[in-house]
Order: sequence, then C-alpha cells, then structure tokens
Amino acid sequence: MSGGAATTRPGGLSENSSLADLSPTGRRSARLRLRAAWMYYVEGMTQSAIAEALDIGRVTVVRLLADARQLNEVKISLSREIAELPRLEMGLQKAFGLREAVVAPVSGPFADATSAIGAATGLFISDLIRSDMKIGFGWGRTLMRALGFIDEKTVSNLQVISLLGGITKAKQYNPSEFAWQLSRLFQADCHLIAAPAIVDSVETKQALIERCGLGTVYNLAREMDAVVLSVGEMDSESTSLRFGFFSDADWASLIAAGAVGDVIYNFIDIEGRPVDHPINSRVMSIPIETLQATPERILTSGGPGKAKAVIAALRMLRPTVFITDEITAAAVLEEAGADY
Repeated sequence: MSGGAATTRPGGLSENSSLADLSPTGRRSARLRLRAAWMYYVEGMTQSAIAEALDIGRVTVVRLLADARQLNEVKISLSREIAELPRLEMGLQKAFGLREAVVAPVSGPFADATSAIGAATGLFISDLIRSDMKIGFGWGRTLMRALGFIDEKTVSNLQVISLLGGITKAKQYNPSEFAWQLSRLFQADCHLIAAPAIVDSVETKQALIERCGLGTVYNLAREMDAVVLSVGEMDSESTSLRFGFFSDADWASLIAAGAVGDVIYNFIDIEGRPVDHPINSRVMSIPIETLQATPERILTSGGPGKAKAVIAALRMLRPTVFITDEITAAAVLEEAGADY
C-alpha cells in the first residue's frame, strides 16, 4: 500500500475529501477509516478483529472499508493521511539527515510490523526500479514480505546484485533468496556471491574474491545506483539466530564485543561502527564502504526491540530513505533523544 491514490490539494485535502473532513470529527473519521483499511488490506486482519482493535462495531468497520474504496483511497494502495505519521517522518528526517522517511501504521504495539513495513517497502521498490539500473539487495523477513507488494513492469538492462553470500543449509530464509526472486519478477540479470555468508578465514575470503571469480560481482557493486537493506537485532528474535546461522557462543561473543545489530552480517555498535570481532573480517558481503558510496541507500526495518539496531544502521549506512513502522519510529526517536 502506498500514498497517493487521491490528488492532494493545498492544506492536505484531496479532491475526494468531503467538507465533513474539515471538521475535527471529520478528521477523526478519516484517520479511523485509513487505519481500518490498512489493517484489512495490508495486515490481513478480519473485520471482527479490526472492530475489537479499534473499539468500534463491526458494522462500522464495514462502512469504513466501503467509504475507503468509494473515496479511491484503496486500490491495493492506501493514502498515508494519518496525523502521527507525517510528524514521525519529519522527526526521523531531521534527526538522521534523511531525504525521505516512510512510516507505516500498525494496529498496535505488539502487532507484527514486518507485514506493514514489507508492504510499504514493496511499493517503494516498485517506483524505484527502472531500466539500465544496477541495484543491490540485502535479505531478511521484511524484504521477503515486500515481494508480494512489488508491481511487475517492463524494464530493460536491469541488474540485481545480492549483497551477501548464501548459506550451506537453507531453512526458511536464504540471504540470496530475495535478490533471486526479484530478478525473476523483472526478468533481470542476477549477480550472486556464490560462497557461504561466513568463511573460515580472511585468506579464504581473499582467495574467493581474487581467484574464484567473485571479484566481478564486487567490482559491479561499485557501480550500483541503489541498495535496499534491512538490519538484524541481537536478541532471541533475530532471524540469523533463530534459524541457526550462528552458534550461541558466537552470538554471546558478538554482544560482548558491543554489537547491537548487523547489516548483511557486518556487526556494528550503537554508533554504527564495526565491532572488533573475527566474524566481521570473514563475512562474504559487499563492503560497507561500497554501500555507503552508493547514491541511493534505502534502509527498511522495524519491530519490537529493534530501536538500537536501527539507530546503529542509520548511523552506519547514512541512508537516503528509511522505511519503518510507527512504533519503531517513535522508539528510535526516543532512544536517540530527538525532538518530534
């Protein structure tokens, strides 16, 4: 779902807005209507569940969804005219020097934010991709959720680059899976780092790059127009830990070294600096310096417990665009001590 189904007039009113929306009651109704539509179409909640979450009757939910469709706010696209969201977006832009922040609404503080962020990310990627583009992708649950919201379109000479090596035993997610699936959507060339995500030594890493053909991918990455990345947290909910990509001992030693999160297995502290740990020297990923030098840098992440990891990634990547959910946005701003 994205913003922009209706044309906006000065003062924030759309051509489809009624005069009732000028009143405080009308504004509250619009906000309620858009929240209900987001819960229904993006988060996949039932009408009964929406009624309970918003403390309204089910008949009211049905009316709100019908009104949203009649006002052209929904076409697998949802206007982001919710009062708190622009305030959070502007706060993030100011605090972290972003060109744009996209904050997706969620139904409550304990809702799964990956669905909402994935929807916003998918639509952003749909608009971003163009012909003659080189674009790199990380991995994670949020990006995999985004696949279902990416609009296919005809482009030529699109080159997709996976920014991290793979794993030797695939479970629910594989670091190279998103790049491969997206390249199939657009019939694009896909460039993979054909090696494990973590190798046994710096010498093995150098040999794979210099003598086993991977140098071509690393060189191509220096020409990328854009990168899309997420950040992993260091708690028990981390995808990398839950699916056994790291041992408990490695995880404990990374935390002891000061890691608060990782970006394509580059583990960083709260200031966005790589921690002093052997894993950082053995990861088969496109170098952080290459990511930082890419013109368009999109960070997409959120969810409970991710505030510190997100702040670290924002400081490390210095993204041009940040996509998150409203709960995470508020937590990040509070943790960073920013006004909003």
